[in-house]
Amino acid sequence: MIKILEFQKVTKEEIFSRVVNEVDVSCIVSEIIENVKEKKDKALYYYCEKFDKAKLSSLEVTKEEIDEAYNKVDKEFLRILNKAAENIKKFHLKQVREGFKIKDEDGIIIGQKITPVDSAGLYVPGGTAAYPSTVLMDSIPAKIAGCKEVVIVTPPDSLGNINPVILAAAKIAGVDRIFKVGGAQAIAALAYGTETIPKVDKIVGPGNSFVAEAKKQVFGEVSIDMIAGPSEILVIADDKSNPKFVAADMLSQAEHDKLANAVLITDSLEFAKEVQRELEIQIPKLERKEIARCSIDNNGKIIVCDNLSQAIEISNEIAPEHLELCVDNPFDYLDKIRHAGSIFMGRYCPEALGD
Repeated sequence: MIKILEFQKVTKEEIFSRVVNEVDVSCIVSEIIENVKEKKDKALYYYCEKFDKAKLSSLEVTKEEIDEAYNKVDKEFLRILNKAAENIKKFHLKQVREGFKIKDEDGIIIGQKITPVDSAGLYVPGGTAAYPSTVLMDSIPAKIAGCKEVVIVTPPDSLGNINPVILAAAKIAGVDRIFKVGGAQAIAALAYGTETIPKVDKIVGPGNSFVAEAKKQVFGEVSIDMIAGPSEILVIADDKSNPKFVAADMLSQAEHDKLANAVLITDSLEFAKEVQRELEIQIPKLERKEIARCSIDNNGKIIVCDNLSQAIEISNEIAPEHLELCVDNPFDYLDKIRHAGSIFMGRYCPEALGD
């Protein structure tokens, strides 16, 4: 069961501590990277059979496979993917930067030229969950920026197939090539190139501890976006919020990973108890209930504070990846939020829809 902590009665360490992965995978990842550098495709086939239990005849997804997958996906879901792609394009078009020139009184010209990288490699997690949102969120900005080649690496299932929704999202986003490779070996392939997979200029996308460590080790040979830690969500909610909604939003991240962090900050002890009860009702109903249970019990916390201003101060100290403001007039608090990856405004703006 998730812990309820009263802010005035606990230490800062209890409030602000984050779970860390204590398993050192650096040696394993280093060996995988060296093997891929030396043996290239041969190593990728070996690791695919070892880790994914798939014996592949080729690494690249064919156009026929993509088209077949696209036609399998529910038409309503395709409509949603297309709408999401449209929204993402609108947002990221606003981020496009332009160069500039400055000429001073002596005629000296200085300036900045903005140039896209030629190629980008996108890592898309596989396994028991599918993340078409990752495909759209990573590939569409790359296309808007002007990357000439955008490729995806993602692990196959034991039959050597990629989840159809991943391939459908890739087609919608205009991805150039897709490869059936996951894990640290996929990152190594993008960093150094193999007979099949091209070396890229930048690697982006989330992954497990092996993927994160691989990105760390190849950084310098290739640009990366970041070394991401476990997924996390922080919800600031008052007692007017629906405890069922808040619990569901916390679980939307808790089910990602046993190391994920789900935190609620509220000024109501009774509301904290309601959310605690609701989590116990919802967890058994999840497909990934074992992961969610481990995450909530070991890493989750509900912090009860004096008021919403204090809640925001605590949130700024935590600096969460995802922050929900489930309060009246959330935009009144926006300027006070200094440290958060993304902010979801209001009681009906779940992180799962906007991430």
